[in-house]
This record gives sequence, C-alpha cells and structure tokens, in this order.
Amino acid sequence: MNPGDLPPLGPRLEKGGTRFTVWSAADALSLCLFEGEREERLPMEGNGQGLFTRFVAGIGAGASYGLRAEGTYDPASGLWFDPAKLLLDPYATAIDRPLIYDPRLAEYGHDTASLMPKGVIKRALPARPQQPPKFTPGGLIYELQVRAFSKLHPAVPPKKRGTIAALAHPVVIDHLKKLHVSAVELMPINAWIDERHLGPLGLTNAWGYNPVSYFALDPRLAPGGLAELRATVDALHDAGIGVIMDVVYNHDGESDALGPTLSLRGLDARRYFRHEANGALINDTGTGNSVDCNNPVARRLILDSLRHFVRHAGIDGFRFDLAPALGRLPGGFDPAAPLLSEMAADPILADRIMIAEPWDIGPGGYQLGNFADTFLEWNDRYRDDLRSFWRGDAHRLGALATRLAGSSDIFGKGAHTRSVNFLAAHDGFSLADVTAYEHRHNEANGENNRDGHGENLSWNNGVEGETGEPDIIAARQRDVKALLSTLFASRGAIMLTAGDEFGRTQQGNNNAYAQDNAITWLDWKGRDLTLEAHSFACAAQRAATPTLMATRLLTPDDVQWLRPDGGEMTDADWNRPDGDALVMRYRDGPAICINRSGAAIRFTVEGIEPFDVAARSVRLV
Repeated sequence: MNPGDLPPLGPRLEKGGTRFTVWSAADALSLCLFEGEREERLPMEGNGQGLFTRFVAGIGAGASYGLRAEGTYDPASGLWFDPAKLLLDPYATAIDRPLIYDPRLAEYGHDTASLMPKGVIKRALPARPQQPPKFTPGGLIYELQVRAFSKLHPAVPPKKRGTIAALAHPVVIDHLKKLHVSAVELMPINAWIDERHLGPLGLTNAWGYNPVSYFALDPRLAPGGLAELRATVDALHDAGIGVIMDVVYNHDGESDALGPTLSLRGLDARRYFRHEANGALINDTGTGNSVDCNNPVARRLILDSLRHFVRHAGIDGFRFDLAPALGRLPGGFDPAAPLLSEMAADPILADRIMIAEPWDIGPGGYQLGNFADTFLEWNDRYRDDLRSFWRGDAHRLGALATRLAGSSDIFGKGAHTRSVNFLAAHDGFSLADVTAYEHRHNEANGENNRDGHGENLSWNNGVEGETGEPDIIAARQRDVKALLSTLFASRGAIMLTAGDEFGRTQQGNNNAYAQDNAITWLDWKGRDLTLEAHSFACAAQRAATPTLMATRLLTPDDVQWLRPDGGEMTDADWNRPDGDALVMRYRDGPAICINRSGAAIRFTVEGIEPFDVAARSVRLV
C-alpha cells in the first residue's frame, strides 16, 4: 500500500467518538484506552497492508491512549514486536507527561504501561491561513534553548520560566527587538527521552536532540501544548519576529539494539530505520539508529509533522539536525533525494525557511554547500576561519575576506549566498569562552573530559578560565566585541546563540548537552551590560545598512579590498603571514575596517578624513 494514499493517521474526532488510524507491520495491533491506571485493550482492524483502524464511540478530547503490537520478536532481523510494550502513537499530538528513561523499557516481556506517557486526544486547532514567513533574507537568527533561556530570567513570572510561553513576555520581546532579531530558532521542543548513560551519572538531556515524538511537544517546555506554541508564535509575529523550529528527523530516542522500545521501533522498525544487510541498525547519526528517510512510510511521517507545525502553529521554518541523513541514498548524498524534493514541492512547505546542518558522521557526511538552493546552510568554515583570524593565526586575510563577502567559494554555484554565518552555537564553546579557554573542560559530563571537540580555535588571553585580573578581563571583552562586530558586518544571514550578546559562559564546557543547570542557564542578572550595549549597537547599525544584509554574491564591481593606507590589496599583501588589517569597501555602502594587531592603526579611506581603528577591533565608516 502506498503510504501517500493512506487516510489521515492518528486520532481523529468524528461524530459520536474518535477514529484511530495507525501504520504498523504488526500481525495484530491493540488500541489501549486508559482511565487512570485502568487499561482497556481493543483490537484494531487491519487491512493486511499495514493500515489499522478502530472507531471508538464515546471517546473524545482529553482521553488517554497507547498501542500494543503483536508479531515476531527477532531484533537481529529488525523485528521488535513485543505486546508487553506500550507504544506511543507516532501521530499523537500531545502526551500526558514527559518521557523518563527506565532500563525496563528495553526488557523484552516487561510491561511498560506504568512507565510510558500516554497519548492524549486533542481537538485540532484551526489551521492558519498560509502567510509568508516572518524572516528577512540576510537577517539575524537567534538560537535558543527554551528552558535555559528563561529559567533564571527575573522579569518572567516563575511559573513561565523555562517554557515556550516565556518567549512571549514583553521584556523578552523587547530584548529581541533591540538585537533586531529576524527569527528565533528554538532548539528541539518535541518530546524527548534521556540517553541511557545519563541517569547513572546524575545528568539529564538539556538540549532535546533525542526525540521520541515528531508531533507532541515536550510537556516540560510546553505545559500548554500546541496552543502555547501557537500563542507564542503569534506574539512574536506581532513583533515582526519569525519562529524556526530545530527538528530532529535523522534518528529517534530508541537508540541502538540495547535501547528502549517506545514507538517507531515497536510498530515497524524495518521501514522506519535503516539496516545493514545483516540486519544491524545503521548508525550514521552517532545516536544508535538512523531513520530511513527514503522509505515512503518515514517520509510520510516527516512531511506530516512539518505540515502540522506550519498549519496549526504558524511556524516560519525549520532547521534540520544532521541534514545529510535526510538525503542519503545508497549511492551517497543527493540534494534531490525523495524527501528533500517532496519538501521543496509541497504547497505548505515550499516557502518556509529551510536551514540545513550540512554534516553527519555517515559516509560522505560533510555536505556544506551541496544542498539545493531552497536551503540555507550552517557554515562552520565561517566559524573556523573567523576564529582563526582573531586568534592570530598566520595567512588568514584571504579567508577573512571570503567569509565576510558571503563565502562564494562554497555557495558560488548560485547568485546568492546561502550561508548562515555564526561564530558559536549550542554545540561548542560559548563566544565568551572562545576568548577565555584554550582547552575544553567537560569534566561535569562524566566522561573524563573525553567528549566534545578537542580543537576549538580558541585562546585564553593569558590565563585558562576564570580570573580576577582586570587586564585579562578587558582583553577578553575586547576580543568578544571584535568577534561580534565581524559577525554583524558579514554578508548574508547571521546567527547568534542566546546569551552570547552579553557574555554567557559555560565554564569551558564545549558539549553541555547534559547540563540542565547553571552551566547552560542564562545568567540574566550577571550579564555584561557593556558587551550587551555593543551588541545592540552592532545590530542597529546592521539593520540600518541594507548592503550588509544583502545576499547577492559580490563581484569586483561591488567591493574594493584595501590596505589601511588606502592602497589596493596586492597578491603580496594577501599572502603576508602577519597580515593584521584590512578594509572591505562597498562601492554602495560602508567601509569595514579591521585591525587585529595589538596597537591602534591609522586608516586612510578615499573621501573620508583619516581615522584610527583601535587595537583588535572593527569599525564601520
């Protein structure tokens, strides 16, 4: 049966009751209705081709349910059917409590009804009329983790701290507007489960990149469910700010062969996940499994999930975690793979902001610049080249210029840059820590400081980590200002991770995925107000300078590259190992003057009185 021809999946309210429709390869499927701890099992009717249905009279919104699947249990062959496992309906739009890892979730024959959250039937919110995305090409994307962002925010009411609703608070919106944020990018908000190694370490997943549901929001972040997300999107839209969801369709939280059976695995593991010829799970994601994004069943689930959030919450776009997994065919990555092509052609999704994280750990996993023109792409070469320049590495002027101008070496196949320029993200050092730590300090993660990237292109200004030395503190603030100034002066879209505008630190932890505590919670009371004011000023200047936000790739007629004395850059200038200064002069816009050296430099730009650029700083004139 072609999954594209299936009726709507999940629970649907009808006159007099609810119709449940589920895809599964099970021999038999039971619908399990719950009232408290009491469970009623009802057999579903299968059509012999993977479709199971059941209409239940008298059941409506608010009812709780799950599924049980019967069939062969042979994990080595990709068959995980175990009727003792209560399964979450992949199309459930709400759950009654968060997912909590328990080893018994992975034990064959152990009944998990008491361990699993139940799906909750919800009356669908009215679909929103399709509106163009709230996003300015070349605008600022503000990446944030919902809980960490407002957990310590003194202006947000205590009950709303750490939730999606906090983002609608007037004080939060005012902060976003001062940064001229074009769209907020919410790190994963779908219901997730902790990785099994975290519990014994006393840790929990703080980022959410381990989803179990592609429809239900995590109750810890959205206690008000989809309605809370929708109301927050409305408030941000009213302020002219778009909302991008960070989504994880490359794997699910059921992990490897030792992982729990929660949903997709227990319903149809062979179709939902990729397997080796010997039946072993393929792990191109580093999480234990890889969703088979070429299988029509999985593609249908992903497309339905995306449409759900656009139609019912007004979401403006999506950032796709480990995006090559969405387009990996047997012969390698293909930007025209079925799922990616269907997204581009879908009438609901075609105009959305689509952002790829263009790498994973699978074969041919690094695909920066290779996605279709409909995608923006996280540009880690921008991050690395800009950090390398400001660290003082030799022979970096050419790379600096290329990144400032939109990375035509990567995105030159089209007329516009598709780069998302960033200097720091959730994964890695915070921007302040780039200037305060030469080495990672991930001891709190419980892996003996072995996890996280070893090379961060960072520097510490003389002392590793925290210090009370005024000169070192001033040098670090100066360097963060220079990094921010460079980012805001770069052509194309830019991304700032929440808190980097005022000096957030993770105490040198560059892999804080399991730190749901003060390491990741933004310290609003302790923010660096001088640095914050600098960020606001950079943002205002960028917003007032259309040339900086433009995405068209530059030609020699658009820009001049000059030395501080006003002369044209020569090959010898570009190749100087100690090149510290550069002018990027737009013919229809500003001159961006960069001084990496340790002393002020006098710059001469035609038509402008000579002026000084302070040591290790950027100036627009």
